[in-house]
Amino acid sequence: MDAKKITEKIKTHKPQVLGSRNFSKYSILLPLVQKDGEVHVLFETRSEELRRQPGEVCFPGGRIDPQDKTPKFAALRETNEELGISEDEISEVFPLDYIVSPFGMIVYAFAGFIDPSATFEPNPAEVGSLFSVPLSFFLENEPRIYQIQFDVQPEDDFPYELIEGGRDYSWRAREMEEYFYLYEDKVIWGLTARILAHFIDVIR
Repeated sequence: MDAKKITEKIKTHKPQVLGSRNFSKYSILLPLVQKDGEVHVLFETRSEELRRQPGEVCFPGGRIDPQDKTPKFAALRETNEELGISEDEISEVFPLDYIVSPFGMIVYAFAGFIDPSATFEPNPAEVGSLFSVPLSFFLENEPRIYQIQFDVQPEDDFPYELIEGGRDYSWRAREMEEYFYLYEDKVIWGLTARILAHFIDVIR
């Protein structure tokens, strides 16, 4: 391959997260709603019938389908499907930072307002219940943050002989922060709490 062809290939390449073609991609909406004279954050609890994370607190969202035009489109579609509201009842939708998970997953997050007059008809196959928390609670209370350590465990036939230090190679430690908010009898944690904490930082 000559220099001209190499230049053309590089010039037309669109950068993205390395390896992200193989990542699972999800999109969520952090829903805001006016209630009792103030802004609330709306949450779901996942249906107990779901195979993954039943009963946990989350935001509406899910996997980005091939037919979804954009991550924002996917977030709105999932919100419509889970909450039983129309897209016309969601406004002022803007992107937050996206998360590249160490578990091979990219999560795109958006925040938007739901019309206070909207009537929710949650999909029982996915949603166990809905509840809201005054935004002021999160502005006034910092999340609890705990560290999770990941061990490096190369597979049995890893070629230690090809790297300096061999079996004594000094692997870089990997850790991840887990966020928790406790509100009344609700535990908001994991990616949901992390996205929420980021949202609070943005609006502060």
